Amino acid sequence: MPTIRIELFEGRTEAQKRACAQAVTDAVVKTLGSSADSVDILFFDLKTQDWATAGRLWSDREAQSQAQQQQQQQ
Repeated sequence: MPTIRIELFEGRTEAQKRACAQAVTDAVVKTLGSSADSVDILFFDLKTQDWATAGRLWSDREAQSQAQQQQQQQ
């Protein structure tokens, strides 16, 4: 029974998750030969303050990006 864990930033709609779950299930069935009923998918919505890449929180990256956009508009 494949269990797929999907971690992503919060904000996706239920419809987007539903479509993702179907697409991932189809891919697992096709590539691993599993039955669709055996595929479990777990979604974990994370705040940008709870995720870091290269030592920087994504919330800090967002704040920096917003500040740069404001400077460009002035």
